[in-house]
Amino acid sequence: MQKTSEHNKKLFEEIANLTTEQRNPRSMDIDARSTAEILKIINDDDKTVAFAVEKELPYIEKAVEVIVKSLKSGGRLLYFGAGTSGRIGVVDASECPPTFGTPFGMIEGYIAGGKAAMFRAQEGAEDYEENGAKDVMEAGVNEKDVVCGIAASRRTPYVVGAVKKAKELGATTLYITTNPRENFDIKEVDIAMCPYVGPEVIMGSTRMKSGTAQKLVCNMLTTASMVRMGKTYGNMMIDLQMTNKKLVERSKRIVMTVTGVSYEEAADFLTKAGGHVKTALVMILAKVSVEEAMERLAKADGFVRGAIGK
Repeated sequence: MQKTSEHNKKLFEEIANLTTEQRNPRSMDIDARSTAEILKIINDDDKTVAFAVEKELPYIEKAVEVIVKSLKSGGRLLYFGAGTSGRIGVVDASECPPTFGTPFGMIEGYIAGGKAAMFRAQEGAEDYEENGAKDVMEAGVNEKDVVCGIAASRRTPYVVGAVKKAKELGATTLYITTNPRENFDIKEVDIAMCPYVGPEVIMGSTRMKSGTAQKLVCNMLTTASMVRMGKTYGNMMIDLQMTNKKLVERSKRIVMTVTGVSYEEAADFLTKAGGHVKTALVMILAKVSVEEAMERLAKADGFVRGAIGK
């Protein structure tokens, strides 16, 4: 009993010392404010998040480089998180196939408590390192993969366990936390990204500024990696999957915007290209057949600019 009490007290002190668990002096009397004032307080604090992320750009750059190297070598990017952090990783991963045409499984998100935790909190699932280690093992993590832990507090046992196990298995490890870099204590991690957003408007509610910062970093990791892998032409998505009516029409608009062809011509070229926007673009811009367009793309490592000789 005494041992349990000592453990709980140690956990209490550990959490109490986290910057994300401190009281924000700018919102001390938020419960006495009008709705307009409450929103102003939240908005003013939110404005600081992008600047916190900006300070971490050198580390995010390093992370993008290792992700690109991994994905090009047949590896995967796997996020592991709990609660809000876990949901952010799952959402970022799930949006990559329709947006960038990535194969399912190339980028995946894991959340403590499994799929059920996406819709209803499974709070106890995050309390054990072995749960994270188990999910890493079941995911078949190996030396080709990049594993990214996401935890505002940096101490979430599920995430710590996942990252430790991934490191043991030879994977490259990343970590996203919103506590200061100098407080980072997971020495096994290869690259830490630590946008320090300070105390939340509501003490400990890390779904707010911390969640926003984590989402911004995840956006950067996957978007920059996809750009570096030839998934865009200029600032347009050109490797999207035409899996719904909106994406079918977006594909036509991209082809029309890049090449200047008509709506009907864009539809025709996309049909000939099997719905592959990149191939349709190369066919039109280089004036080649579908077969040659595909060959050029393969030689250019998937980059349209290279395939058309620009």
